Amino acid sequence: MNPLNNHRHSLILGIILALALALLLGGNHFYQLGLARWFHIVSGVFWIGLLYYFNVAQTPALADAAADKGGPGGAGITKYVAPRALFWFRWGAVATWVGGAWLLGQSLVSALTFGAVADPLNHSPYYLHTIGTGGWLGTIMLLNVWGIIWPNQKKILGLKPATDEEKARARKAAGMASRVNFVLSIPMLMCMAGASHGLPFMS
Repeated sequence: MNPLNNHRHSLILGIILALALALLLGGNHFYQLGLARWFHIVSGVFWIGLLYYFNVAQTPALADAAADKGGPGGAGITKYVAPRALFWFRWGAVATWVGGAWLLGQSLVSALTFGAVADPLNHSPYYLHTIGTGGWLGTIMLLNVWGIIWPNQKKILGLKPATDEEKARARKAAGMASRVNFVLSIPMLMCMAGASHGLPFMS
């Protein structure tokens, strides 16, 4: 069986290849924070990649499909693409947040309080403020996914009974929450990159 013929098998193959390369390049010493960073990044690529896909590709395409009265419409996307994309999207959000908390470890509370709680690892104030800001932006985005976007998408996709009026309200609520996440993701990524590389964006 060719693993490249199935996306799940391809994902597993990529993970196995990465672990093999980690052993080859890094020896046999297990470094938990390195694994946490890798998990956080891969999960984040799934989550934010799908967020960008929804905002710059799928949502505008569905609007165009609805406006094109003689066209094929967007039923294929809403029936086959959106449910699958939303599965990876919402669980990617959870995995990204968990990976970030795992990566911060003992510094999690210090980061989320911007250094108000003493950091046992003595990170710099710049790191705690920057990663804390990114962490809070990511937390808000996670809450939007599970508290607003997904409950409303279930109505839109017919996974939960809803009237046409309720579906219209659900589209607006889910769309606005997704757009908020799209906007928040840009400074969130700036904070994550700035903190992890230790380089301030302004001085």
